[in-house]
Amino acid sequence: MKRRTPHSLSVIIIGTGFGGIGMAIQLKKAGYTDFTLLEKAPKAGGTWRDNTYPGAACDVQSHLYSYSFEPKHDWTRKFAPQAEIEGYIEHCITKYGLQPHIQFEQAVTAASFNEATNSWVVTTESGDTYTANVLITATGQLNRPAMPAIPGIEQFKGHIFHSATWDHQVDLTNKQVAVVGTGASAIQFVPEIVPKVAKLDLYQRSAAWVVPKSDRPFTRLEQSLFQKMPLWDRAYRALIYVKNESRALAFTRFSKFLALVARQAVNEAEAKVSDPSKRERIIPDYQIGCKRILISNDWYPAINQPHLDLITDGIARIDETGIVTTDGTHRPADAILFATGFRASEYLSPITITGRDGALLNDAWSDGAKAFKGITVNGFPNLFMLYGPNTNLAHNSILYMLESQFRYVISALGALAKYQNAAMDVRKDRQTRYCSVVQKGLDGTVWDSGCQSWYLDEHGRNTALWPGFTFSYRFATRSVDTADYRFITPDSGN
Repeated sequence: MKRRTPHSLSVIIIGTGFGGIGMAIQLKKAGYTDFTLLEKAPKAGGTWRDNTYPGAACDVQSHLYSYSFEPKHDWTRKFAPQAEIEGYIEHCITKYGLQPHIQFEQAVTAASFNEATNSWVVTTESGDTYTANVLITATGQLNRPAMPAIPGIEQFKGHIFHSATWDHQVDLTNKQVAVVGTGASAIQFVPEIVPKVAKLDLYQRSAAWVVPKSDRPFTRLEQSLFQKMPLWDRAYRALIYVKNESRALAFTRFSKFLALVARQAVNEAEAKVSDPSKRERIIPDYQIGCKRILISNDWYPAINQPHLDLITDGIARIDETGIVTTDGTHRPADAILFATGFRASEYLSPITITGRDGALLNDAWSDGAKAFKGITVNGFPNLFMLYGPNTNLAHNSILYMLESQFRYVISALGALAKYQNAAMDVRKDRQTRYCSVVQKGLDGTVWDSGCQSWYLDEHGRNTALWPGFTFSYRFATRSVDTADYRFITPDSGN
């Protein structure tokens, strides 16, 4: 069978966040030039383009929340703010000359595998179509805001928006503001808006474990040392990695160590929240780590403000002027802000993906999202997912996982290059066995301790998290084992 060169493979990447941009850079480095990135928005950046709410920042240290192959020495803080991260992504696009490869305002609606040609045909909202040998999805898990289905929400006459679509035209100064949700976004923007609003009603369904954030600005001397001593920069990054990686032991095997973290959170709340009623309600009743542990230095002081009312009664409905809780109380609001997270378990929705024999990915995932190594799915040849099922983390940087996936995909393309017109389809038994091992790995972890979290899908199955060390995932994805795949030619069908 005739061998094809890497240059003859064409690739479509959906998304221009860290996954899509990093993958494009690695393709270029590996000699692949025929690739296109399709982006639904007018500019790149993914979640760091969309989430511009006050106080938006990363909860992973800056030096580790950046590509290992493109270090940034002049981070302003230990934990970078949103605008700086977005700027870093734009820098990478410029440095590696990716602009000509990106098609903006091309929201993908469907992708179908053409068995006659072993190619993917991608359709966008504008009606345009793109065809390539390989399809790589980099849509992320935190790109579709979750708006709760509250009766009467459409009747509200004031300002209403989700934290991921923040309306910067709305001035909240001296307004009565309602915030629904107390998750990762809320703990960042609530402290920012509390000083300016007249009244803030904070609606909490379940409390979050919040621990101090070891954040501070980098000094000019530190930035200079990172720049002039690259080995020190790498050593600093490695130190962060090891420190974060050690937390996997607490989440997966020795959860008793998390009790120390819980005690720290309780101490913080007791020291900074003077109202006993607020303090009692702001401390969770579930095992720490079961949901995402949050980091903040100003959350508890914000909760302590006398004009912030913490409400734990359920929301019954919304009317024209405010929110009515289940006890019948009506609280007026000039603006309602939703910090209700994302539809994280709906990985590639709302894209309709059709594989071999007309199979729909949504049907294949009817009982939960599954993928071999979080990257490939049986029946969908030459489809590679970045940040797919069970590749998220609760203890370290997702960029480490993404870089592992970049390497795996490049290895897969190398295997494909050996066969003219072939497509590779992961074997069903290999996928089933792998997914079973992952789910068994999640059994008995802190995430399996009984709480409801965004890690779980509608079936109660953890489709989000990787149940172990990130270096074990890197080892598992170091290269493609062709025995895990069938190589299909257009004329053979097998």
